[in-house]
Amino acid sequence: MNNVRPQLTMMTEEQIQEAHKNVLRVLGETGVRVDSQQILQMLEWKLGLKSQDRIIKFPAEVVEAAIQSAPKTIDLYDRRGEHKLRLGEDRLRFGVGVTALFYQNPVDETLDIFKRENFRDLVRLGSALKHYDVISTVGIVRDVKEELGDMYGSLEHIANTTKPLVLLVSDENRFPDVLDMFEHLHGKEVGDKPFIIPYFNPVSPLVMNAGTVDKMKVSIERGLPLIFSNYSMAGASTPLTPAGTLTLLMAELLAGLVISQTIKKGAPILLGMLPVYFDMRTMLNFYDPQSILISVACSEMMRHYGIPHCSTSGSGTGWGMDLIAADTYWMNTLALLLSNGHLAPFIGDSLGSKSIAPTTFVHCHEIIDQALRIHNGFQLDDANSAVEEIFKVGPGKSFLSQPSTLKNYKTGYYVSGVYPRYSMEKWMDAGQPAARTVLRQKTQDLMASAPVPDEYDEFIAKGEEFIQSRFHDIL
Repeated sequence: MNNVRPQLTMMTEEQIQEAHKNVLRVLGETGVRVDSQQILQMLEWKLGLKSQDRIIKFPAEVVEAAIQSAPKTIDLYDRRGEHKLRLGEDRLRFGVGVTALFYQNPVDETLDIFKRENFRDLVRLGSALKHYDVISTVGIVRDVKEELGDMYGSLEHIANTTKPLVLLVSDENRFPDVLDMFEHLHGKEVGDKPFIIPYFNPVSPLVMNAGTVDKMKVSIERGLPLIFSNYSMAGASTPLTPAGTLTLLMAELLAGLVISQTIKKGAPILLGMLPVYFDMRTMLNFYDPQSILISVACSEMMRHYGIPHCSTSGSGTGWGMDLIAADTYWMNTLALLLSNGHLAPFIGDSLGSKSIAPTTFVHCHEIIDQALRIHNGFQLDDANSAVEEIFKVGPGKSFLSQPSTLKNYKTGYYVSGVYPRYSMEKWMDAGQPAARTVLRQKTQDLMASAPVPDEYDEFIAKGEEFIQSRFHDIL
């Protein structure tokens, strides 16, 4: 087997060392602010450090020790206990979701508040599409009492898929309650063959907010792997230069790594960043091609450290599943597949991540399908080079009946599961449909046929009983 594959690299070993030196300098000279008194005291006690005004500085040897103690790979299971992924030694894997406030329906893509039924339908759709390996929290449920949005959303999350979950809980006070509910439904501790990865963010620049680090401690103590990922607005919360954004965000990531390994040595963690820009004229944040370059640089730093990398997903841009979103998703998906990413968990959102659309799930699945064909390369060996066939056929004749054609004609080229390969005449006969119209109809068909897990009714009944029992004072 002689598989040729494309690769994307950015930094030399010397440049990686230079970037690492800059990160160590920020952590050692500037430090980070830790807003949780409990975590700050733990860092001081276990590491023998002193803070001032909640700012703690990490010497290089503390950072290097944390890098060495973090696991190189993370095993992830589905809800039924079957091993699914080993993040850190596998290719980039993808997930759907984001904490959206609005839902764009697949009929005419108009906006409405995100409802519980939308959570259900999106989880089922993402679960039905084979290239989505994890299902992330897909929105903030807004048709229930606000204090219980995380509970009902998380109930729909676990009940409608058996795939691994990336969990975002917007109300930090509800995080332990959600894990308790999951254990109640699952019948086991969540750390037993973990199928949940909680996702946490610090606050740039250089603030380890109490909600994040306290929830990290809860996750680690329950045996869960976690994602620690930050979010920049270059020119606002980070320097405007790509190198400056990379330096500051990497410093935050390694600070989170130190905290995780101080809580428990060997705690499994993925690190990553969402490097967006901030337009001071429009007061909007957005992805830029250089955002993707920063993400690739981050993936190379994580490969250097031997730490699993949580990649960007190219999300947040566009006004739905349109040309703007397609451009960004294509650039991001291909670039990160060809570098060192391990998990890109957020696909489906647009309009500055405020909305989410099932049409984006479906179109991006097509992008991933094609990008994987590029990533996988092709075989360059005697059989596939077909020299003997070429000799046999000779000039001016056809390969239609040759072994390579007969063997590969069904799989030798990409066939879309969404968009028909129309000739002009067939397109005109079909009524000249716009591609977006075809996408909308395909999305509706997929949503109507998405399978429902066998345990759905049982989980919903038990989950609603759990919520009513624990929060009867709110209800």
